[in-house]
Amino acid sequence: MVEKLRLPFPMLSDPDRIQAIGPWGLADQHDHRSIAIPAVVGVTTDGTEGFRFTSRDFADRPTEDWVVNSLRRMNLPPTTQGSPELGPIEPGPNAMPSEQLFTYFRGARFAVVAMSRRYPEVAQDAETYIAEMDRYMEAAKRLHKEKGRP
Repeated sequence: MVEKLRLPFPMLSDPDRIQAIGPWGLADQHDHRSIAIPAVVGVTTDGTEGFRFTSRDFADRPTEDWVVNSLRRMNLPPTTQGSPELGPIEPGPNAMPSEQLFTYFRGARFAVVAMSRRYPEVAQDAETYIAEMDRYMEAAKRLHKEKGRP
C-alpha cells in the first residue's frame, strides 16, 4: 500500500495477526478467520497507544481530518523513510476499474439517502456516510482528471 499509494509514512501489515491485530485487540470476534476490524491506532515511538478509532463495521470510518488532527495532538517527531521504488502497479483481478469509482460512490450515496428517509433514527450515521461518499466522489473525479480523461 505504501508503494501503491505513494504514502509518506510506513504502514504495518499483519497477515499472521500476531504483531498488532491480536495484541491490540483488533480481531473481529464475529468472523471465524479473525480478520481485523477496521481501526486506526496512533502509536507513539515507545509503542504506547496515542489514540484509537475502532469501527463498528466496514462502513464506519473516521474522516481524514480526524486522523490527521489526532496525529498532530500526539506531538510526535516526524518520521523519515526513503522514497518508495515503484514497480508496475496493476490492479488485482477483482479490482473495480477506477473509471467506475465515481458511479459506485454515487450509488452508495443515493442508497443511504433512501434508507435514511425510511429510517430517521439512522439520520446521523447516514449524514456521516453521505459526507464520506461526497469526499470519495470528489477524489474519484480528481483521479479521473489526473489520468487525462474528461
